[in-house]
Amino acid sequence: MSALVLAVAGGLAGWQNHFVLETLNRPLDGREPITLSPTEPFLTTLTLTLYAAILLSLPVLLYQIYAFVLPAFSPTERRVAFPLLIMIPFLFIGGVVFCYYIILPPAITFLLGFNSDEFNTQLRAKDYYGFAALTLMSMGLLFQVPIGVLAATKLGVTTPEKLAKNRRYAILAIAVVAALLPTLDPVTMILEMVPLYILFELSIVLARLFGRPSEEVAERIASAEGT
Repeated sequence: MSALVLAVAGGLAGWQNHFVLETLNRPLDGREPITLSPTEPFLTTLTLTLYAAILLSLPVLLYQIYAFVLPAFSPTERRVAFPLLIMIPFLFIGGVVFCYYIILPPAITFLLGFNSDEFNTQLRAKDYYGFAALTLMSMGLLFQVPIGVLAATKLGVTTPEKLAKNRRYAILAIAVVAALLPTLDPVTMILEMVPLYILFELSIVLARLFGRPSEEVAERIASAEGT
């Protein structure tokens, strides 16, 4: 099934490769990436098609991965995890859209404009498309934070109170994650940290509203603490 999803996404991306190129070129504000060899336009388009196929199929693949491991859970854990599966594609798409419109344009502007008087800045196509695709995928994956927090609270691993109390560690972790993303400049790091922190706070709110452990899980935690 996963191979079929990738194949369909790859076929669609290959068929619409001009649209994919135009979409990723839009944040460049009229600047055209360059290629340095006769084969590079073809190979770069092929590589970008692969990136686009992965990006298009990731929401479905993430859902399938979670669904694959779902039978290994206990009945209680399955009741907790199943509703969360529905959120996976929407959060991933939300992360990609947010990155494309909010993070990528200022990141490109800052990076290409940095010390522009001292450099003859040229933008190589394969480097730019790899950078853009990895950044989009990374943000889509990081937008899965609410699912992890809700699952952890529902299963009794942690509580909203503990999460709120350890907020400073969450901020540190978010800063580390933002630093590990393909974008390295401080402006982009801040743009990436803000939505991740908001997602963390939103996750705490959702955990307080919907993340309380079921009676069965609560009883199991109480018995474990009693022993």
